[in-house]
Amino acid sequence: MESQVRGGTRWKRFAVVMVPSVAATACIGVALAQGALAASFSVSGQSFKVSADKLVGTGFSQYGAIDEGYTLDGKKTAHPVAVSAFRTAKITNLCQSVVTPDVPVLGSVSLILKAGGGDTPVRADNIYIDIADLQADATFKNIDIGVAAKDANKGPGIKQGDTTNPFGFAQQSDVATLVGVKQTAWATTAGTFKLSGLKMSLSTGAKECY
Repeated sequence: MESQVRGGTRWKRFAVVMVPSVAATACIGVALAQGALAASFSVSGQSFKVSADKLVGTGFSQYGAIDEGYTLDGKKTAHPVAVSAFRTAKITNLCQSVVTPDVPVLGSVSLILKAGGGDTPVRADNIYIDIADLQADATFKNIDIGVAAKDANKGPGIKQGDTTNPFGFAQQSDVATLVGVKQTAWATTAGTFKLSGLKMSLSTGAKECY
């Protein structure tokens, strides 16, 4: 028997495709919460928003790079970013959101991930955040401004595969503390990413962290 058709979508086939994907996403989320996986978050051709009450990072460095990828319709894209890298980071009350527009039948769909509330912050090692925009109150300890990217040795170094000028401008510090973080990013990569109290939700409409 042919599956039921509404608005051009075969709902039984849609469910067959989506249920395993949601289950796999849930398993990955649990593994991340237990600190069992390295993590890489990037959304093809889309930026995403991240907010946090506080981020305390040791071994901080920052340099310029180009993020390359594809849009949702398969076109190549490139974006200038400031890569913020930390050897270790503790993040309090983390929220990460991405809105996918123009989903057939549903319209916009929002994914929101929250973790690190209460007394247990999110913990990350060797984390890189490719930032397009950042707002925060920032304090840096023992900061060096104007070093070459290749010489920024307080942080974890230039991320493998980054399109950047190793002789270009960079800065670094022993400790960076950011309060009231609001940022737009294109990618996040971490050696380990432990998301305590992970909560993940999908909803229709445009809903973001800020």
